[in-house]
Amino acid sequence: MLSGKEMDALIDDFLQYLRQERGQSERTQQTYAGVLNRFAKWAESQQGVGDWAAVDLGVLTHFLKDEQVRKVPDHTGGTKRLSVETVYLEIAALRAFFNFCEREHYLEANPAEHISLPRRWKRLPKSLSSDEIDQLLRPEEPSSPSRLCDQAVLELAYASGLRISELCGLRLEQLHLDAGFVQVIGKGNKERVVPVGSTAVDALNHYLQSGRPALVTSKTPGNVFLTRRGTGFARVTMWLRIRNRARRTGIERTLTPHMLRHSFATHLLDHGADLRVIQEMLGHASIATTEIYTHVAREKLKEIHRQFHPRA
Repeated sequence: MLSGKEMDALIDDFLQYLRQERGQSERTQQTYAGVLNRFAKWAESQQGVGDWAAVDLGVLTHFLKDEQVRKVPDHTGGTKRLSVETVYLEIAALRAFFNFCEREHYLEANPAEHISLPRRWKRLPKSLSSDEIDQLLRPEEPSSPSRLCDQAVLELAYASGLRISELCGLRLEQLHLDAGFVQVIGKGNKERVVPVGSTAVDALNHYLQSGRPALVTSKTPGNVFLTRRGTGFARVTMWLRIRNRARRTGIERTLTPHMLRHSFATHLLDHGADLRVIQEMLGHASIATTEIYTHVAREKLKEIHRQFHPRA
């Protein structure tokens, strides 16, 4: 039987594989590590299983059933069940781990092989309306370096559909504003080129000339967007800034980190953009992920039909 330390060592080997051979992002590594460590502790305390070889489909299924009813804190101070998306990620982590163990001959069989994935997009992604976007992107007065930074972040997020992690990690050398594009390092360290519209270019140039220099310190990194302390943004810090900005502009809905990205894709599709082009700009590995926005468009058409057709 493997000891707890040996079980931990196998998780470490897997994470090293994700990092060095698969080029997975640090966030993905942290997510998978959290799932696997939680599973290992649960298996030992709830099932008396301290050996990866003793894990079978029944143990995995029991764990996932427990996870589906596990309560986690929510933003109201109460609790809620794990989302379908979180359970999906947990299954993905377990399947990737046991695939690795079988391929590297650490285990003879893969107990996660027949775990079925839930429907990932149970809820359609929410986006802001065009009016809400106009409201959010209206420049704040009086101007300040931090407000210029916020303006540039929002304009770029909506203009190019970048993830919050990509905005935080964006560096000066990735900007090609004269040519109207940015080079983005996305999931799995995959690089893509994304166009930037003239309004976002103007906001970025204004920030780079009049805002960022006032935020720079002797230890400032090459990140485009800087906090008031002259450091790069953490995801949570940047999102709090955006959410606070939304509240000040009078938007009552609670923004989520992906809502501007969803708005970017939805509004492109609404105006006739090709789905493959949207896939490329979003950095989706599979067109199936991008196709969720066609469901959003269909729902909008249905609503318009119900509202205006005399026999709807």
